[in-house]
Amino acid sequence: MSENKRSGWAIGWSGFAGFLLILAGIMQGINGLAAIFNDEFYVRLPNYTFRLDITAWGWIHLIVGIVLIASGVGIFKGHVAGRVIGVIVAGLTVIANFMWLPYYPVWSVILIALGVAVIWALTAHGRDIATDY
Repeated sequence: MSENKRSGWAIGWSGFAGFLLILAGIMQGINGLAAIFNDEFYVRLPNYTFRLDITAWGWIHLIVGIVLIASGVGIFKGHVAGRVIGVIVAGLTVIANFMWLPYYPVWSVILIALGVAVIWALTAHGRDIATDY
């Protein structure tokens, strides 16, 4: 077996990570737009430590979503920066959604799981996609 031969599984996981970044970015964007356009959509918590204005949370989610989508596209193009930014922003997504848990728990848990899956796929198999896509 040649040293330059890439594992099909590794390439699949890298592509999956790129897809998950784009998907998570779209979901973050929807979450952010919902908070920006209708800040009464989410439940307001009176005594929450990370209490920000719902519209501010919306902008945070929207910006993170845009960066996630751009990172996912970068991964499919084989850019190293796409992988690095993908891991960083997926980590930020996990943190932001952990802080967002009291406002929308089920959605936050889904986005946390997607973020962890992206981090694993990009750190374990991220470099393999650059040579085959």
